[in-house]
Amino acid sequence: MNQAPTSGFFGHPVGLRTLFLTEMWERFSYYGLRPLLILFMSAAILDGGFGFDRGTASAIVGIYAASVYLASLPGGWIADRWLGLRRAISSGAVLITLGHLSIGISGMAGQGKLGKTAFFAGLVLIVFGTGLLKPNISAIVGDLYPDSGARRDAGFSIFYMGINTGSFLGQLVTGFLGEKVGWHIGMGAAGVGMALGLLTFLYFAPRTLGDLGTDIVRDPDPVVQAKREKGVKQMCLVILAATVALFALAYTGVWVPDPVVIGLRMTVVLVGAAVLFFGFVFFFGKLSREENKRMLVILVLFLAAAVFWSAFEQQPTALNLFARDFTDRVVLGWEIPATWFQSVNSFFIIIGAPIAAAIWLALGRRPSGDISAPAKFSLGLVFTVLGFVVMIIASQRIVASGGTLLVSPLWLVASYFLQTAGELCISPVGLSSMTKLSPRKYLGQVMGIWFVASAVGNLIGGLVGGHVDPEKIDQMPRLFTMTSISLLVAAVVLALLIKPITRMLERA
Repeated sequence: MNQAPTSGFFGHPVGLRTLFLTEMWERFSYYGLRPLLILFMSAAILDGGFGFDRGTASAIVGIYAASVYLASLPGGWIADRWLGLRRAISSGAVLITLGHLSIGISGMAGQGKLGKTAFFAGLVLIVFGTGLLKPNISAIVGDLYPDSGARRDAGFSIFYMGINTGSFLGQLVTGFLGEKVGWHIGMGAAGVGMALGLLTFLYFAPRTLGDLGTDIVRDPDPVVQAKREKGVKQMCLVILAATVALFALAYTGVWVPDPVVIGLRMTVVLVGAAVLFFGFVFFFGKLSREENKRMLVILVLFLAAAVFWSAFEQQPTALNLFARDFTDRVVLGWEIPATWFQSVNSFFIIIGAPIAAAIWLALGRRPSGDISAPAKFSLGLVFTVLGFVVMIIASQRIVASGGTLLVSPLWLVASYFLQTAGELCISPVGLSSMTKLSPRKYLGQVMGIWFVASAVGNLIGGLVGGHVDPEKIDQMPRLFTMTSISLLVAAVVLALLIKPITRMLERA
C-alpha cells in the first residue's frame, strides 16, 4: 500500500497542502460566483443582465445555495458506495468546472432562451459537483490523521483557513471583474479558479495522499457489492434523466418554473423532513433515556441554527443589494464594487477564528468549566441581532431621506462584524455539538440534518432578499426588524433553556 507522507506542511501531512489548495480554489469559485448572481440576474437587459425582478433573482440564489448544501448528502453516499473519496472529489471538480464553462457559454449565447438554459444548466452542474467534492474532501482531511487528537483539530483549523482564504480572494477578484469589466468575465474568473483547483488535485493527489480515498468499504460478497454499486449508478441515472426532462419542459414552455413558489415548497419539504426525522428518532429510534435527552438538545440547537442562517444568508441577497443601491461606495473618486462587501465576513473569520478558539479554551479551563452549547448559541444570536439592528438604523435613515441618501459603508462593515461574531459562536460550536451529542448510530443522519438547517436558512434568505428595492424602500426597515425579532426570540428562548438543558444532561 502506498502510504501518504506524514509531514511536510507546517508539521502536518503534506497531503494537507493538496487538500488546502483544492478547497481554497473551490471556495474561490463558489463564493466568487454567488454574490454576482443576484446582481447579474436583476440587472436590466440593456446592462447585460436577465432583467429578472429582485424577488425572483433572490429566490433563485436561495434555491441554488440550499441545493449545494443538500447535494452533500447524496454526494457522500455516492462516494461511500461507488466512487470512493478521491474519484468523487475529482469528478466533482470536473462537474464544477464544466458548470462554470456552461455559464461562460451562456454569455455568448445571449440573454434569450438558449443563453438562460446554458446559464441554469451551469448552476445545476455546480450543485452536483459541489455535492461530490465538498463532503468528501473534508473526509480525506480526517483520514490524514488516523490517531485523531489535537493534531487533527489543528489540521482542520488550517483547512478551514483555506476555505476562508478562497472565499475572501474570490469575492474580491470576481466582484471587481464582474462589476467593472463584464458580468461573464467575473463569473468566468470563478471558473478559472475551479480549473486551477482541479489541476492541483489531479497533479498533487497521487504524490501526496498515497492510497487515501482510492477505495471504498466493500461487502465481502462480490455479488452483494455489485448489486450495491448498480443501485447507486441507477439512482444517478434517474437524477440525471429527471434533470434533463425538467430542462426540456422549461425550454419548450410546457412548464414555467416560478422560483418563489419553488423556494417556498422546498422550505416546507425540508422542514417537514426534519420534523419526520426527529419524530422517528424520538418514537421509534429505540434510544436510551440519556440519548433521547441529547436528541432533544440537538432539536433545540437545530431550530436555533435555522433561525440564525435565515438571517445570516441574507448577505448574498438583501445585504448585497443594499451595498449596490444604498451605500456610498466612492472612495477617493473610485467606486468600490458592491460584491467586495461580501468578503468582509471572510476577512473577519480569518482574524476572529483563532481568537474565538482561544476564548473557548480559556473558558474551558475555569473551575466551573466551559459554557454550554446553548449559551454559546444564545450569545451568537444576540450578536446577530445587533448586526441587524445596525441595518434597521441605516435603512431608516434612507427611508427618512426619501431614498436619496447613500449611507456610509461602515454600517455594512459593522453589521458584518457582528454577524461574524455570531457565526463564530454558532457554526463551529454547532458542528462540534452534533458530533458530541448524537447517538452513534444516527451520527451521519444528524450531521445531514444539521446541514438541512443551513439549507432552510439559505432558502428563507433568498425568499426575503428581494425586499431591498429602491422602488419600495419602506420594506427594508420591516425586513430587518422582523429578522431582528425572530433572532431575539430564539436567543431569549435558548437563554431560558440553558439551565434546564444543563441539569437534564447532568442527570442523564
